[in-house]
Amino acid sequence: MALHEQLGRLDAARELRDFRTEPAQMRAAGPGKIGELRLGFSLRNGRSILHDLYRVAPLLVQRALYWDEAMPELPICSIISVGGGILQGDRYKIDIRVGEGACAHVTSQSANRVHQMDANYASQHQTVTLESGSYLEYLPDVTIAYRDSRFINQTDIVIAEDATLLYGEMILAGRKHHHAGERFGLDLLSVAVSVCRPDGRKIFAEKVLIEKGDPTVDFPGVMRGYDAFANILCLTPPAVAARIKERFETSFALDSPRAISGVSRLPNDAGLMLRAVGVESYDVRGELRRFWRIVREEARGRTLPQEFLWR
Repeated sequence: MALHEQLGRLDAARELRDFRTEPAQMRAAGPGKIGELRLGFSLRNGRSILHDLYRVAPLLVQRALYWDEAMPELPICSIISVGGGILQGDRYKIDIRVGEGACAHVTSQSANRVHQMDANYASQHQTVTLESGSYLEYLPDVTIAYRDSRFINQTDIVIAEDATLLYGEMILAGRKHHHAGERFGLDLLSVAVSVCRPDGRKIFAEKVLIEKGDPTVDFPGVMRGYDAFANILCLTPPAVAARIKERFETSFALDSPRAISGVSRLPNDAGLMLRAVGVESYDVRGELRRFWRIVREEARGRTLPQEFLWR
């Protein structure tokens, strides 16, 4: 699907109906407002490499590095945004493909900041494709939705039945230490994911939609006063998913816990989902890291280094 066709699908989303005005500074999707990134990983001579790299500013990846001591064959790529964050009228497209038997880790250089907006919105479309026997950890850092921001993200995943993908979103409800009106002061946050097999068979779809003034945000079964949350997918064969679920212990202390987390099964034997809420982003990261370690050990027979990415 062509770039403008993919972004056009997002433009037609019903939740964007009230955010169609053009920015006074520069029109939406104008020159310099469309970022595109394509990463392709493959197995060459027994080693996974980044064989395909295409980038259009403000999205940038420089090269793959191999610094994970526990998994030295793993190419690691950090997505850099040279624009300093997501602004109104920005349109991003990210495509990641992992070839047969290859592995990769993709993250972001820092937190993803969605800035305050007075017109239009920002959108991002992602396509993630995993071929047979491949393994991908796609774990961007936390997204911070500033007051009055509008952001929509659609991720389409195509995954072989014997491949493993660890992917998800971590969200912080505004700059909570900056301004009293920042906590869930956003206008719109729409995060959707759809998963299918290479033959086109649909597995499941999910969507998280938060709009300004939504009274359900602090319901006991939603955020219950917490400020950070994570939805992390582990798409993996059923046997691997069963071992992961058996090992992961639900975190639910009764006396003011810093974080609450639990794992549930996905439809059609697709794998597992970790859901976590926390006081701060690092509390949620801790729950993710606990899950991540088990996933890597069960799916690849490797573990995480003592110090890895998020401290």
